[in-house]
This record gives sequence, structure tokens and C-alpha cells, in this order.
Amino acid sequence: MKIAMLLSRVRVEEKLLLDAFARRGVDVERIDDREVVFELGKPALMCDVVLERAINHSRALSALRIFNDWGVRTVNTFQVAAVCGNKLETSTALVRHGVRTPRTLVAFTPESALEAIDRLGYPVVLKPTIGSWGRLISLVSDRYAAEAILEHKEILGSFHHSIFYIQEYVPKPDRDIRTFVVGDETIAAIYRHSGHWITNTARGGSASNCPVTAEIDEISRAAANAVGGGVLAVDLVEGPAGLQVIEVNYTMEFRNSIETTGVDIPGRIVDYTLAEAERAAA
Repeated sequence: MKIAMLLSRVRVEEKLLLDAFARRGVDVERIDDREVVFELGKPALMCDVVLERAINHSRALSALRIFNDWGVRTVNTFQVAAVCGNKLETSTALVRHGVRTPRTLVAFTPESALEAIDRLGYPVVLKPTIGSWGRLISLVSDRYAAEAILEHKEILGSFHHSIFYIQEYVPKPDRDIRTFVVGDETIAAIYRHSGHWITNTARGGSASNCPVTAEIDEISRAAANAVGGGVLAVDLVEGPAGLQVIEVNYTMEFRNSIETTGVDIPGRIVDYTLAEAERAAA
């Protein structure tokens, strides 16, 4: 059995995964996305599974496309990364599969975006369709703020700002929920607490254990299945309408959640990857 890991650098998560593979007696070939060169049409990697752990979305997506075209199984697949890496793709997948998610409007000009915001009613949340760690997300409380932010997006003019993704703001406690789904199981969950409306631990939020209730398990697995399944983190918000899915993440961080939940998250990811390798060899 031969396993490879695509990575940008060895962070805490990657070290924990490499240690988990080593405990199972499995050597892992490291593929550094800063150094690798691919020649299209000439497969150059002979392995059973590639575990994707790249930091940069574009690099991860491109590499997964190439690996999958070579017939190499990956965790996660190109299709899953393409859906999860784009908030519009994620939202449309959730809606198609009937998974509860906040009301979301999409517009292509500042004028139509203002109309969409008026339709939803303030406050609303503006997000770039591609991005992570809560960056470039705005909570818009009035028309003056909306006009200013939309003008900034138009002037910036990059691909990230050319689509106006507008989501209703869901009133919630000073927390949200992140669940960890591996295959068909919700293996753990944490509350992410913050006095700020953005609760990402990367932005200073703190974590505590969240019991995986039947409701949390059901909506988490439904969200994971909607985007294609695999090893995923699902972000949930508790609102007046019950639990709703905000995002699904395909290269999840988990360093702060192992001790918090008591679950060996890297071990579970490694077990899933090895099972995928066995399926590839069958």
C-alpha cells in the first residue's frame, strides 16, 4: 500500500497525520506543492491514494484535477474540492439536496446587489465566493454601509469580488458549531465561541466540546453527502429556524479539536484514507 500527501508545509495537522500513518506502519510520500511539476497526459505518480492537505485552494484544486485524471484516488476528490472551495457551489449543492441553509441571493452588479439586500432586509452578510478563515466577510447593517462595501468590491475588480454573494444574517448565540464528518459518520463536534459575530478559531474564537446529537449528526451527514462526501468539516449555526449549514470545508483544520472532543481525529482520517487505498486496490 502506497500513500502520498499533498502539502504546502508540515503544520501541526500534517505532523499529526504523518504520526498516525507511522503508528500504522505506513510510509507516506510527501508532495510539496511549492516544488512539484506536473506534465499533463504523462502520469508520474504511482500510489493508491493521495491525501490532500494543501493550504492554497487553487493549488489543491489543480493538483486534484490532475491526480484524478491520472486515475489516482484522492481524499478528497477534485469534485468535492471544487464544490466546497466556492461558497456559491456549496450553497447550490445544499439547496439541491434539501439541506437547511440560510437564505442566499446572488447578484452581478452593485445595483442589483443593493436590490437583493433590500429584499433580504438588514443586516445581511456579504461574502466572497472563494475564501477562508472568515476573511473579507462583512456584516452590513444599513444602506450606507452596503453602498460603500459594494463600491469597494467593484473598484477592486478581482475575480473574488465580481459576484455578489448575499446571505441573510442568522441571529445566534455567541457561538456556532463545527462538526467533523469522516465517510458516513459525524465523529466529533465543537462549539466555537466568540464575542465577535465571526467565530472562527483562526480569528480568535475558543473551542469547547459539542455533543453530537441526532439532529447535528443528521444535518452534518446530509451536508457532507450534498457536496460529495469524504473527510469534511461542516459549519452550523443555531438560529430561530433550527440548525442551518453555513459552509462545508474540504481541507479541515483540527489541531484544537482533538483534546477538546477526546476524539482521535487524525487517526480517523488516516483510517478512512487507508480504507480508500484498499478500495482502490480491490
